[in-house]
Amino acid sequence: MLKSRLAIALLAGTALGATGCGITYTSPSVQEAAGDVAVRVVPVTGESLAIANRSSYRPKSLPAAFYGNAGVGTRGVVGAGAFPDAPFFPDQQPEALELRAPPQVSQQPYRIGVGDVLLLATRGESNTVEQLSGLLAAQNRRQGYTVRDDGAIALPEIGAIDVSGLTIEEAENAVFQRLVDSQLDTSFSLEVAEFNSQRIVVGGAVGNATAVPIGLRMPNLGEAITASGGAQVPDTEFASIRIYRGGTIYQIPLETYLTRPDLQRLRLADGDAVYVDTTYDLDRAQRFYEQQINIIGLRRGARTAALAELETEVSLRRAALVESRATFNERLTLGAEKRDYVYLAGEVRNQSRVPLPYGQQASLADVLYDSGGFQTQTGDPSEIYVLRASTNPAEFGAVTAWHLNAGNVAKITLATRFEMRPNDVVFIREQPITAWGRSLAQIFPTLVNVGASGIVD
Repeated sequence: MLKSRLAIALLAGTALGATGCGITYTSPSVQEAAGDVAVRVVPVTGESLAIANRSSYRPKSLPAAFYGNAGVGTRGVVGAGAFPDAPFFPDQQPEALELRAPPQVSQQPYRIGVGDVLLLATRGESNTVEQLSGLLAAQNRRQGYTVRDDGAIALPEIGAIDVSGLTIEEAENAVFQRLVDSQLDTSFSLEVAEFNSQRIVVGGAVGNATAVPIGLRMPNLGEAITASGGAQVPDTEFASIRIYRGGTIYQIPLETYLTRPDLQRLRLADGDAVYVDTTYDLDRAQRFYEQQINIIGLRRGARTAALAELETEVSLRRAALVESRATFNERLTLGAEKRDYVYLAGEVRNQSRVPLPYGQQASLADVLYDSGGFQTQTGDPSEIYVLRASTNPAEFGAVTAWHLNAGNVAKITLATRFEMRPNDVVFIREQPITAWGRSLAQIFPTLVNVGASGIVD
């Protein structure tokens, strides 16, 4: 019995000695004397961070499919083509003229519509709108934006803003609110450069049949006829001005019109059609108005078809982008895309390789805590290393061990500024008590077996 006890005591003492000299358990550590690999340990400080981050590295970029969008298509709105000339009607025997003047239209604020060109102007110094690439560079470089078929204008870097049906003041408020939401400078002015959405058609016996645009001020009957070259009739006694408005035809004898300024100042509204006729044939005027209505219908039909084509094209583009992105993600999952990695070793929660992100730098803190960090119960926070092999062939793979002593938790802030590079190895050494405990864990079963054998003997 005494002999067995002596054997157990001797074996226990041997185990403790073996634990101290590392015979039973080899604890991984960073050693400057590493045989054929030259290792240099450099403490991580605020000054040495600049040296550690000095090595050039450009993160990989995502494919172009992740930066593109479906856009608005490459095709313009398909037109309806050239329309036929108005039919010719021979002169007919005149009859008595009757004055049926249209009601006076009150002046209304101009409301922006499809086809209008808005001019966005800014002050000459650097400002928000200049910061938008290609928007405006100075006061003498102003940019026009056409109101699209969906009623919006598209500003680079800001996006589409719906302005159809708004007054100038309301449109300015919409642009101002979008700039405020984007946290950009709001110094700008907005005005209508081209009035294309509202028109008055003038035809018949005039110098030049034309469409008179409606601007900030509604034009009157005299201005519309003057803009078309004036009435060109051989005899004013038998001529009349017919106005088509809202399904009703109004008639003003030309002689009466010329002698009454109040008739010349009659305001015209959007969609009005003015026809100067040399006869009193209402059927002829009716055909003219029907022709204008048919033209409007054809144009609307062509615009609807074009919008449908654009929508189909955008949908196809969007589907192609989604497919390209899905293919790239699948290749990433299968490991078919080349990535840059950082490797975790030692007392981390999960020893693994961590891919570096696309398009941005990753810090030591990102790599550690994105993978679950480490347990201070087993890992020594004062022994955190980033092992970085030299890329210089003349140094034969020399390793720089950047040592972060995070025993003072304030130094963890250095980890947020320490930039990672491809193939870096992050190593956290175990606690001294952890190494000792693991040695005992390996030798303890042997002690138990020997003790049991001694008791039996």
